[in-house]
Amino acid sequence: MKWQGRRSNDPRRPFGRSIFLLPNLLTTGALFAGFYSIVQAMNGRYEAAAVAIFVAMVLDGLDGRVARLTHTQSAFGAEYDSLSDMVSFGVAPALVMYVWSLKTMGKLGWVAAFIYCAGAALRLARFNTQIATTDKRFFVGLPSPAAAALVVGLLWLVDDYFQMPGPDVRWLAWTVTLSAGVLMVSNLRYYSFKVVHLRFNVPFMVLPLAVLGLLLVSYYPPMVLFALFSLYVLSGFLTPWILRRWPVDRTAERS
Repeated sequence: MKWQGRRSNDPRRPFGRSIFLLPNLLTTGALFAGFYSIVQAMNGRYEAAAVAIFVAMVLDGLDGRVARLTHTQSAFGAEYDSLSDMVSFGVAPALVMYVWSLKTMGKLGWVAAFIYCAGAALRLARFNTQIATTDKRFFVGLPSPAAAALVVGLLWLVDDYFQMPGPDVRWLAWTVTLSAGVLMVSNLRYYSFKVVHLRFNVPFMVLPLAVLGLLLVSYYPPMVLFALFSLYVLSGFLTPWILRRWPVDRTAERS
């Protein structure tokens, strides 16, 4: 689906070129979810703020896949997606954690929040400049959506399960926020899941395991999601050992 027209010289159309509607609507939804998260945190609704970040993750995962499936990729969409990611997975988690817990720590609190925010910006900039030369099977550095999920997942778990106020776990929040920011600019490699082809045959047991995973998430989302993303974060430390033990084909397709 696409906006009408090709290139236009009509001064009433300031963008000049047309843009694809569907993937950019999904990106706008992710951007709105990130903004909504900030607003809810400012209003003291921290659980809603955390859930909004996870909604942004879902929409962010859909926009690129929809663009590839419908052959509607564009340079505009790529740039817009990066700006949306910066808000939803860089600025929003940092501000949410600061308002929830880190502000009680004074300078240490806002420094940790800023390091996370700067880490997300640097991570996105590095990804955009290396996208044509890196192995698409892996991300270099913790992806910003996963970092955001780790940070707000902690908030959601503590607020919902333990029912503890943010200041009571400020050192844990500080450690997780700072660590997520540093991991985003690290050289650790994380599996990207971009090489998963849904049309390929898979063993039958994959389907029951997928259903089990969905049931676990629906049973208690805060704990299961935080556990899953914590395992993903730890996987980056194991990737070098796995690749040494089970080498993979170095001629894999790049993107």
